[in-house]
Amino acid sequence: MRPSMKWLPLFLITATPSLVLGLGCRATTAPAPIPAEAQPAHPSFTLESPALKETRRINIYTPPGYETAQSTRYPVLYMPDGGEQEDFPHVAATLDTAIRAGEVRPFILVGIENTERRRDMTGPTEVDEDRKIAPRVGGSAAFRAFLRDELMPEVRRRYRVTEETAIIGESLAGLFIMETFFLQPELFNTFIALSPSLWWNNDELVRKAGERLQARPDLRATLYVASANEEGIGPQSERLAEVLRASAPAGLKWRYEPRPDLRHDNIYRSLSPQVLRQTFAPGP
Repeated sequence: MRPSMKWLPLFLITATPSLVLGLGCRATTAPAPIPAEAQPAHPSFTLESPALKETRRINIYTPPGYETAQSTRYPVLYMPDGGEQEDFPHVAATLDTAIRAGEVRPFILVGIENTERRRDMTGPTEVDEDRKIAPRVGGSAAFRAFLRDELMPEVRRRYRVTEETAIIGESLAGLFIMETFFLQPELFNTFIALSPSLWWNNDELVRKAGERLQARPDLRATLYVASANEEGIGPQSERLAEVLRASAPAGLKWRYEPRPDLRHDNIYRSLSPQVLRQTFAPGP
């Protein structure tokens, strides 16, 4: 069962845009903007996208010492929901704190601000109820083309980066990350999906997970999935973990973490500090 807007409590209706939009609710009004919060100083730029036929705003966090270490290159963490009024501030602040403490390898963070989130984060669907969440859905292939053919080359042109890439996101962004993992896993080395909306298109990603994994026996990647206490995501995530136990290729490092103590509205902020430290800890 997918959540219905009519029973969402007030704290959800006034929460962050990524939360309200991520639930797949049929909201009729835009969510209230969240208050500005502390975040590291950072540059931003805009990018004209032929794939999306619009201009996208990109926020960039560079690690301490980036300006002076002119010969050093850095891995890149991409994040949908990367606007300054979305999840960029708390992820950038987490990275900055952890890097300065020596708990995380220095990373560049690329935050992609939303325009039509539900369009970009969802694939095609045959379920009528799915199509009601927004005027346009099913644009994930175009958004992936934007990442692959436009944004990632622009980041490589502007910044000193290595070939190591990662992506992090929650809810519908988690759905996009899981879809990318199954359809084009070569785009990223590491995939972090927090409470991914696996109910989309009648659980398609879960239903087809086994055959897609078996079709890529040479897959080498790192995958982290977590789910909070929620219908439409928790059970599907458990089933996905069962498929991974049975069919994950030897080169796939994966972990599933059920967190029934958390909710859809707090799992990102609650888990991302821990997950980033565990996933990107400095080597020996």
